[in-house]
Amino acid sequence: MVSFSHTDAGTDEAAWEAAGLATLGELPLDPGELAGTRFILLAAHPDDETLGAGGLLARLKAAGADAEVLLCTAGEASHPDSPTTTPEQLAAVRLEEFGRAMSVLGPAGGWQFLGLGDGRLAEHRADVVRHVQEAIGRHRGPAERLVIVAPYRSDGHPDHDTLGAVAAELAQAGGHGLLEYPIWYWLWATPEHPEWRRWVRLPLGAAEQRAKQGALRAHASQLEPLSERPGDEALLADHFLVHFGRPFEVFSWRPPVSGTLGARDAQGIFDALHRRADDPWGYDVSWYEQRKRALTLAALPEQKYDAGLEVGCSIGTLSAELAGRCGRLLAVDASGTAVARAAQRLAPYAGAEARQLTVPQHWPDGGFDLIVLSEVGYYLAPSELDGLFARIAGSLANGGTLQLCHWRHPISGWELDGDAVHTLARDRLGWPTAGLYRERDFVLETFLAPEPEAGSVE
Repeated sequence: MVSFSHTDAGTDEAAWEAAGLATLGELPLDPGELAGTRFILLAAHPDDETLGAGGLLARLKAAGADAEVLLCTAGEASHPDSPTTTPEQLAAVRLEEFGRAMSVLGPAGGWQFLGLGDGRLAEHRADVVRHVQEAIGRHRGPAERLVIVAPYRSDGHPDHDTLGAVAAELAQAGGHGLLEYPIWYWLWATPEHPEWRRWVRLPLGAAEQRAKQGALRAHASQLEPLSERPGDEALLADHFLVHFGRPFEVFSWRPPVSGTLGARDAQGIFDALHRRADDPWGYDVSWYEQRKRALTLAALPEQKYDAGLEVGCSIGTLSAELAGRCGRLLAVDASGTAVARAAQRLAPYAGAEARQLTVPQHWPDGGFDLIVLSEVGYYLAPSELDGLFARIAGSLANGGTLQLCHWRHPISGWELDGDAVHTLARDRLGWPTAGLYRERDFVLETFLAPEPEAGSVE
């Protein structure tokens, strides 16, 4: 669990701007799709809905979309040390404020207060699941025409994390779309955290921005002091609120199962991403990337390999280091723009080559004694990933090394996450794990292709 306080100075909005937040790809839902889709928005506390998704709600209202808001708690614990206002009094105030905000944002399906305890959603997880399932049950259309909107499951606040996790599980189980909105993340995280680079942006028009700010002003108990006495200070400081004055909102997005993206979609998406930025993932500057790269290289069991294959090389940052460990190295990626940059990095290495390939549909000839798959498996549909492991099994030499490394958090727009990729690898290949390293952000695993049994004929 992330440790932070609402009083922290946190990350300045200018840092997010400089990192390229405004260059994220746009949420791929046009007005027609919005109008034909039902949305269930979950809020842990009054004001979550406005801070994280007020612009989206305004967009849905204008599009005539069917949207319903479930408010889990009254936010009565926002001022635990108040000398003037009891939690019961604050609950009444905040519910009235929430009602005023909803009158501005106007979800067509109205809103429902679940009456659960502020700060205790983990204890009431079963109740949250039941209420969300009931809301899903009110949807009469196809499963893929429903989207659940919830706080980001790794936002750092226990109520937000619980609600986001429930939403993710139910969306996955039902094949529904999922939009996760970060709130406290913008305070405690920094651009060094890589997950936001996989998120999407919803540009807001002038009317949507006005609606969001109007709804936010309704939450006066969070914006202004309850009194001049200690314990009654405003909860949301100006330096925090500036994150929500952007002309866009940011979401982690996973489309419905019927709209799951795969390798060919990734080619176009990442080509566009690499055209917008020379180093879109911050490979050269991010400590996360530098550290993960060092661990990946250190985990390789052999000092030297005859022939290496890196699948998903991007701009070739890891490729250049692998080239020093391999007599020959082939680095491949679906993005031609990325491959061109990787080729420049690999130019000093006589045995290294970068090539554009969309796997598993296309595959290089020859065999390898090292294959590296880093941060790419979840960009394939499950059937494609199964095909990729079949390709690997047919190309990796006996006793050869397969190295997998993947981010463990939700991957916007794709069905799989890092842990699922590694589970599928174990199930599909059945190879022994020579090394496994797992932490909060990523999993690094080394497999060895089986040697032929003694006396067997190849």
